[in-house]
Amino acid sequence: MRLHPATQILFWCQLVAIVQFLPPARLLMAGALVLSIAFVRSRHKFVQLLHRTRWIMFSLWLIYAWSTPGVAVLDVPFSPSVEGLQEGGLQLIRLLISLAGLAMLLDRLHRLQLMAGLYSLFAPLNFLGLSRERLAVRLALTLHYAEVAMLRSASWQDNLRGLTTENRKHETENINMELPVYRFGLADVLLITGMGLGGVVV
Repeated sequence: MRLHPATQILFWCQLVAIVQFLPPARLLMAGALVLSIAFVRSRHKFVQLLHRTRWIMFSLWLIYAWSTPGVAVLDVPFSPSVEGLQEGGLQLIRLLISLAGLAMLLDRLHRLQLMAGLYSLFAPLNFLGLSRERLAVRLALTLHYAEVAMLRSASWQDNLRGLTTENRKHETENINMELPVYRFGLADVLLITGMGLGGVVV
């Protein structure tokens, strides 16, 4: 069963949104399930994303540990709080689930499929007089070069400069792209309906 790229993107977006509201017990179960699937289906890309974001995740955990009020872990000045460590751990689980879902999404969709999915999702922009073609291409290219930068071994400063250079280069070029055409099938309709109902329940 091959789902429409827009459906797959929506599924990942809803996954990211839902995990923000799950209680700790359900969050742990969801994390175990999603991470297991990611390691089976998209291990290489998931490990790459984890490697490039490890310091961000560690910094996030430290920020929560030292900035959240609560019971001090140690009886010393500037001690992290128990509540901060717990909340930081939950945020890390949410981030890991999001990265696992992103790894599987990027493994399933190549760049043109990603653009086609975004193009479909941006259809309502036509009613506002905005160009969904331009926005879809710009966003997809940004995501593509951000992924490439994350997988390089260069420093984050070099990656940032390279990403900015690529974006400027494409702003000054006329790019002609032919997006593949996908039709929404019954499976897409059922899944999108289920996501809508699930979002209401959550």
